[in-house]
Amino acid sequence: MAASAASAAAAPTAPVPVSLRLGDLVWGKLGRYPPWPGKIVNPPKDLKKPRGKKCFFVKFFGTEDHAWIKVEQLKPYHAHKEEMIKINKGKRFQQAVDAVEEFLKKGKGKDQASSHNSTEEKNRRNSSEERGKQSVGEEKHKAGLSGGKVKKRVSSVSSERGAKSPLKRTYEQSPRKRGRPPKDEKDLTIPESSTVKRMMTGTVAGFKWPPSPAVCYQAITKKLKETGSTSIQAADSTAINGSITPTDKKIGFLGLGLMGSGIVSNLLKMGHTVTVWNRTAEKCDLFIQEGARLGRTPAEVVSTCDITFACVSDPKAAKDLVLGPSGVLQGIRPGKCYVDMSTVDADTVTELAQVIVSRGGRFLEAPVSGNQQLSNDGMLVILAAGDRGLYEDCSSCFQAMGKTSFFLGEVGNAAKMMLIVNMVQGSFMATIAEGLTLAQVTGQSQQTLLDILNQGQLASIFLDQKCQNILQGNFKPDFYLKYIQKDLRLAIALGDSVNHPTPMAAAANEVYKRAKALDQSDNDMSAVYRAYIH
Repeated sequence: MAASAASAAAAPTAPVPVSLRLGDLVWGKLGRYPPWPGKIVNPPKDLKKPRGKKCFFVKFFGTEDHAWIKVEQLKPYHAHKEEMIKINKGKRFQQAVDAVEEFLKKGKGKDQASSHNSTEEKNRRNSSEERGKQSVGEEKHKAGLSGGKVKKRVSSVSSERGAKSPLKRTYEQSPRKRGRPPKDEKDLTIPESSTVKRMMTGTVAGFKWPPSPAVCYQAITKKLKETGSTSIQAADSTAINGSITPTDKKIGFLGLGLMGSGIVSNLLKMGHTVTVWNRTAEKCDLFIQEGARLGRTPAEVVSTCDITFACVSDPKAAKDLVLGPSGVLQGIRPGKCYVDMSTVDADTVTELAQVIVSRGGRFLEAPVSGNQQLSNDGMLVILAAGDRGLYEDCSSCFQAMGKTSFFLGEVGNAAKMMLIVNMVQGSFMATIAEGLTLAQVTGQSQQTLLDILNQGQLASIFLDQKCQNILQGNFKPDFYLKYIQKDLRLAIALGDSVNHPTPMAAAANEVYKRAKALDQSDNDMSAVYRAYIH
């Protein structure tokens, strides 16, 4: 008996389950990432809950991220706040906590206002009831004097309440339907402070979600089946599993420029094993601190990695990287994989594919559409062509760096498509600059022009950001002017190769050449504006 009691005393106490519900603030643990503050919200209508263990749909503060989180990976926010703050000291984490406090502060203000209104309503109701009682008492007194009966009437309190009170009583007395929020929880959008509008760049920035909450995995899959599209949504894995499972293959990356830096950062955050190399070695230091390994030459990186990505500036740089001394080709052996993410012409990428494959290697071209910000946020659009099997092997990498990827068939197709995309973008940017300068010289407000455009069919993040650059005179590069001019030049050459006219692109190209002559090459593409004012 005593032994039995001692045994029972020694047995570990099972954790008491925590009751959570819609609207609760929580700490959510997702995969290998540290706990992050969030709020339990309703999922998009078409997004079904994953099968298996109980989980909640959580929107994380300080990010644009959502995920299904298993209940055992959730803790109440207030009860564990001090504990979490002690173990997480990152800047992005603190910004997320600040966003929670801001949210609570606003909610408290609303509660106080609601409480004040409720008190006033209660006082008004009590006053009405008193008046009603007095009225009924007076009628009874009059009836007693006259020997008559009290006529049935609707009291003033009933008329003042109207339909609101019965509805309210019904709601309070009825059990809440599962998954449905009360009226004051209809809008569960979490307000974000201006300091946390950007996607996190800290260790927890591993969650990805399509920009619109209406877009979900099931809807995407259905659409792909209907259209036969060869695109892959990078958010698919997250939408289903809440995280991305990194490939166990060793990844190499060559080129840490504006685009490459963001790509490598996201690969590391998602748990990939990455070896980096850059022509300017100092740029590797930050990534070494984040867990990357250092390769001394492109050949060494390729020889020690299973899949090597490269992202460099132009056709010459792409060729030098592969064919030059200690280049990629020297590290290629049968089975080694090379993925060129540079924006180059189809002839260049076809030549590189041929030499890689001739050594027994596998080749994929995968130029990216986007800018530095989208690269940092893991929201690039990837256009791929070449080895389909290699494309599939790169799945977790593409999910880490982009929101969508497209497989376009044989080598050269992605290069052509990328040049066409950038031709449209570059021409549009030149037209924006032309419109703003025309507004200025005709005495019209440039800001008003932007406001009008933002309310019309041309409204877009690109339009707003580039116009703001011009209005503020801030041309810090997000996409180098010299590179968009290079892409326009290559797109015009592509048109020439098939005898297709490209007069709009040709006109835009001349404006960019003018801007380059004014020393704007290393500024953002929006600096093409200066070609019109000089």
